[in-house]
Amino acid sequence: MLDVTALLRYGIGFGGSHRTTLFGDGAVGAAVVLDRQGVLPRAIAFLAEIARSGGTTYAAALPEPVPGEAAAQLVGGWLRSAASVVRTVEGDQDVARWLQSVAALMALRLTYRTRSTGSGG
Repeated sequence: MLDVTALLRYGIGFGGSHRTTLFGDGAVGAAVVLDRQGVLPRAIAFLAEIARSGGTTYAAALPEPVPGEAAAQLVGGWLRSAASVVRTVEGDQDVARWLQSVAALMALRLTYRTRSTGSGG
């Protein structure tokens, strides 16, 4: 099982191959988990904007970063892990870019699922 919390901590904290894994496997894994919990891509895109404008620590302190109790706890843990290593505005930007990547992957999954079932278009 993929540990997104650890991937965030090491990918944001150390960069290099850790960051590559975070933006690859980590983003895909997060997108799948959040999609299965019914989180919409727009919620993650909005959270990315909060992290970009307010910082990762601010986003991590939100009582409900995404709708749904289980999803909010999961994403809150991810954000707290990232916040533990973010020390600069660039780090906040990296977290925001990762969240935006997750949102984009979620949107692709949603679009593909909608098209493959023949609904919505």
